[in-house]
Amino acid sequence: MNPVREHQNTQVSTSPVPPSSEHSSNGVKKVLIFSLQYYPFVGGAEVAIKEITKRMPSEEFEFHMVTSRFDSTLPKEEKIGQVIVHRIGLATRNPEISDLRKFPLHLNKYFFQIFAPFAAARLHRIHGFHMTWAMMAHATAIPAGIFKYFHPKVPYLLTLQEGDPTEHIEKMMKPVWPLFRQGFVRADALQSISSFLLSWGKRMGFKGDAKVIPNGVDTSLFAAAPDPERSREVKEALGKMPGDIFLTTTSRLVHKNALDDVIRALSLLPENISFVIYGIGPDEKKLHYLAQELGVEKRTKFMGHIEYAQIPLVLSACDIFIRPSRSEGMGNSFIEAMAARIPVIATQEGGLSDFLFDEHRNPRVPATGWAVDVNCPEQIAHAVTDILRHPERVAEVTLNAQNMALKGYDWGTVAHSMRELFSRLTS
Repeated sequence: MNPVREHQNTQVSTSPVPPSSEHSSNGVKKVLIFSLQYYPFVGGAEVAIKEITKRMPSEEFEFHMVTSRFDSTLPKEEKIGQVIVHRIGLATRNPEISDLRKFPLHLNKYFFQIFAPFAAARLHRIHGFHMTWAMMAHATAIPAGIFKYFHPKVPYLLTLQEGDPTEHIEKMMKPVWPLFRQGFVRADALQSISSFLLSWGKRMGFKGDAKVIPNGVDTSLFAAAPDPERSREVKEALGKMPGDIFLTTTSRLVHKNALDDVIRALSLLPENISFVIYGIGPDEKKLHYLAQELGVEKRTKFMGHIEYAQIPLVLSACDIFIRPSRSEGMGNSFIEAMAARIPVIATQEGGLSDFLFDEHRNPRVPATGWAVDVNCPEQIAHAVTDILRHPERVAEVTLNAQNMALKGYDWGTVAHSMRELFSRLTS
């Protein structure tokens, strides 16, 4: 996941760390979380931790976290929401998000692997944790596995939230392969956000209690009827005229999200169809050049970063959500669009196959979107045309998708499943 230095959809309350209860005997189960980064550096994994922990009863669970500091103005210890955060590692003053990938802050991803187990051991001596929870294998499986080796009686949960191709992750971890693999083998339970990642976890050597519990979305925010006046204002700001059709995406501008294929498809579609892109990333210049080369630069609108709370509004102003991913661990943005009842075009790569069902490719289940092959702009153009020609079918598919999102992907449902998993491990 790629971090964004913000507080996304809700403000996160912070407070000084309360006095330690030592090894309390009041029945509260203490959970130590390993996470490479946390607020205010935010990605999908960090949002998941915050949304899950804030729904856990404080009389049942107490959460601590070892994470990287990055910013020297941040305290080494503080309470953020329901999590007592303990920060370690290299830090500079008020870094930008791009600085996290530069010297010296980029060294934190290596520093964390070495020093997080020591920090966890020190905290364990103080608090006596009942379990550990490692968020994202490529970031935390090594330190969590090392801690497990020295504290075998403490149950260890590994969560797979990876969005990059698993082949890329495995190649990246080759220099430390034995330690990385042991992070899977030593886990007592495995939770993944998709069936695809669950299968990868088993291939990596995990043999215990494995379960798919997806990420959630704030379904009440996305399913709510948009304010007509504000929606009209967004359309005016985008220059949308009567008869115009806007494709849209909320995506990192990176190769795996295949926005280049959407721009190529745009050149195959009528002039009244445009592509509105919300997001930032290293491929932005490349995508600009591609749009110019294909003569669709006026129909390709780069809108930059968008605040999370504004996404439902821009979805209401557009017509089709699209991201033809080359790889995907799960993809919250698709569920958000489905909750908002906007038709979705996507591939069925990775975790997308858990919820993106096409009437032709998945005839035995209710359709929830339009599936295309990877690297196939022609199929994207065909899917757009099909959506525009069949409004009654669109109404049926988007209703199916919204019902699925509300039933299975609300944060309340996700937190309930995680609470059952925590309780089982700490019993």
